[in-house]
Amino acid sequence: MPSLKEIKGRISSVNSTRKITSAMKMVASSKLHHAQLAIQNMLPYETMLEHILKSFLAAEVEAQTVFNTERPVKRAALVVFSSNSSLCGGFNANIIKMMTHAVEAYAEKIGMENVEIYPVGRKVEEKARKLGYNVQGSFADLCDKPNVQQCIDLAMNLGQKFYDGELDKVELIYHHFKSAGSQILTRKTFLPIDVETELDRDHERDLTSIAATKESQEYLRRHARQREREREEVKPLNDNFIVEPDMNTVLEQLLPKMAHLMVYTALLDSVASEHAARMVAMQTATDNADELLRDLNLQYNKSRQQAITSELLDIVGGSVNN
Repeated sequence: MPSLKEIKGRISSVNSTRKITSAMKMVASSKLHHAQLAIQNMLPYETMLEHILKSFLAAEVEAQTVFNTERPVKRAALVVFSSNSSLCGGFNANIIKMMTHAVEAYAEKIGMENVEIYPVGRKVEEKARKLGYNVQGSFADLCDKPNVQQCIDLAMNLGQKFYDGELDKVELIYHHFKSAGSQILTRKTFLPIDVETELDRDHERDLTSIAATKESQEYLRRHARQREREREEVKPLNDNFIVEPDMNTVLEQLLPKMAHLMVYTALLDSVASEHAARMVAMQTATDNADELLRDLNLQYNKSRQQAITSELLDIVGGSVNN
């Protein structure tokens, strides 16, 4: 059994660790709130662009451009979003695992040298370089300070390569932020743009709460049912479009804007998911520290009581012998 001094030292050590995890949880909560505001500010633009595309493509079924036309895959690219720091549970491990599975699947068909990795985050960049993948650039600064222009530059670079035939398929791997307690690991096609899939994707997000509780999950379920009822109410679309100068020119303007938005949305989702995962991980660590402190205090009190009892027995035994 450890001595009283050792137990007291462990209690002091766990208390110090608990203070750190509690402070990190509060910092992550504050950053999560700012990340939620960033998503909330982006949503009106996303909603309007979606409405324009949905209305236009519903009327022009035969609309096709190079950006939404599939072709045989000979070269592919993966844009992978992770974090720059750790202590966020399985956030980075899950992303890296999905990336390796995707690279292995492509390597069997087109060879690993034909798969390009665009890492957004230091953790995934370090892992990709360690595994010998074909890493294209470094975008770690985007995780700390999400920037629209840098996302547009990245999307334009990928779009130009796709247009020139240097890439035949581009995919995004990231965490979709639903709520503070739910982040869904997502792998979706970026280019060629599948408009129907993109417009039908999961839009549900809880941007008002930072509590990872059952109540927040019930909130999402209620709103999901409400959104389903709204979708069932079919509204007539205006199919009397006058396209100027022509359909391809309009699509070549709208689809790149949608591509820019997809990269920026994935970045904001990933950043919010990182802070939510870190908040939950630090909350769990704090709870574990509290439980460990209770056990250590109980063990300390038992040892102290046993030591006092032994001293009393020694005193009583000594007086009886005298």
